[in-house]
Amino acid sequence: MTTDLNLLSGGAAQGLVRQLAPAFEQAHGVRFQASFGAVGAMKQKLLEGAPCDVLILTQALIDGLAHSGQVQAASARNLGTVMTSVAVKSGQKHPCVHDGESLRQALCSASGIYFPDPKLATAGIHFMKVLTDLGIAQTLSDRLRVYPNGATAMKAMADSNDPHVMGCTQITEILITEGIDCVADLPPGYELATVYTAAVCRASPSADLAAQFIEALTGKAAQGLRRQAGFLPTPA
Repeated sequence: MTTDLNLLSGGAAQGLVRQLAPAFEQAHGVRFQASFGAVGAMKQKLLEGAPCDVLILTQALIDGLAHSGQVQAASARNLGTVMTSVAVKSGQKHPCVHDGESLRQALCSASGIYFPDPKLATAGIHFMKVLTDLGIAQTLSDRLRVYPNGATAMKAMADSNDPHVMGCTQITEILITEGIDCVADLPPGYELATVYTAAVCRASPSADLAAQFIEALTGKAAQGLRRQAGFLPTPA
């Protein structure tokens, strides 16, 4: 009999989960029911009662849910640190974004700017602040292309027929999207490094299996895969 293992995850971990899930399913006789999206939306789903065995969100959100009893605090393991980066369509010239002024100029030159939800997505919240800090949030308002999460934003950008668009989201979501290239991380003073953490949900009926999958995600054997997916080691 196959056991369903329910996973709620921020989009940053989608590529890594999808690389490791098939082998785990085969080895343990489980079937993943996975939802990926903005971390705020995933937290909301959990609190609204969605079934969950494994939860992957930002470290700050996991810490809060551990404190309130929704996840098992002792089960929490860090996947790594993810940078928020700038993207263009594949084959297009990479603009200079090494400092705030060059980033401002590049964004002002773009015909459309794709990014995730500025209310619920980690990268979207931050990028809207960057636009505001650069003084161009209002100027570029008609060029902003907002999507529920980074993966859908990057897919829409890849599908666009306009070669002069840019995007911003977490590098893990850029790397898994065919048709776009990562230009660089946001420059100093505007950067965002986010630690992602996995934990077993308190109400999980399959807590042992959930813990084993978290070990598969965060253990030494998957170190190379994490790096390829865009996760940097998190200092102890």
